[in-house]
Amino acid sequence: MRVVAVGGGHGTAVSLRALRRVSSDVTGVVSVADDGGSTGRLRALLNVAAVGDLRKCLGALADPDNPLTASFEHRFSVGELSGHTVGNLLLVGLIDATGNLEESVRAVAQVMGVTGAIVPASQEGVVLVASTEEGDTRGQTEVMKSSTIRRIRVEPTNAAAPIAAVEAIERADLILIGPGSLFTSVLAACVVPGVTQALAGTTAKKIYVANLHEQVPETEGYTLEDHVDALLRHGVVPNVVLVDHRSEFASQQCSLPVHIADLSGRNGMVHDVQKLTEAVFAEAR
Repeated sequence: MRVVAVGGGHGTAVSLRALRRVSSDVTGVVSVADDGGSTGRLRALLNVAAVGDLRKCLGALADPDNPLTASFEHRFSVGELSGHTVGNLLLVGLIDATGNLEESVRAVAQVMGVTGAIVPASQEGVVLVASTEEGDTRGQTEVMKSSTIRRIRVEPTNAAAPIAAVEAIERADLILIGPGSLFTSVLAACVVPGVTQALAGTTAKKIYVANLHEQVPETEGYTLEDHVDALLRHGVVPNVVLVDHRSEFASQQCSLPVHIADLSGRNGMVHDVQKLTEAVFAEAR
């Protein structure tokens, strides 16, 4: 079975860890719109694509016994390197040296023994732009502070999706969208024009993994229907929505089929990889 996860950040990393238990043919299509923290500093310094979400997702599919995997998330705490991770610096170094984002990610994946593939959602770094009640807001870190987001887009508006990302989506049997920050992670990857078109045209079963709770302020006060409406407004139409049985969304209705399952960890704050694996496997049968 060919499976794909689309999004960014910790949520998509969890999805990838779940999918690798279901199939060895796994692809992560990952946003490169981040501009905060270590990633933001490196983007400002070297004018390269965001690598933080790529780093997290590479780690999710990497060989756990690989020495590089063990140190990939190590974060320096002193001097000019303070706040930077080994993975971010390695990725940025390769991109700066080669000028090729996709090739750099593939090289790191090969060295780390990644099962499947991690592909950036766009061939170059992009800026996330949100249309809000107050006007346009630019940059992921600023967008995530807004509670009145209507639509998002990426700039440049003609940013191209890698062929590998489009082909993975087109040939997939199953696609997980989310979980993660609705606008600044999930849709940040989905609104790259080539990704949007591939998601619309694929015959794969598309599953939206709903978040466990609202994200303040980005989705403050959002119902399950509000989350789904946002996806639909951006041309993303899942076949089914997976909702954790302990989530506030479990008692809510929406315009798409909803499947309730036990998905969260003990603290109810993050999705449990094993539980998500079981739910995905049930949906795939």
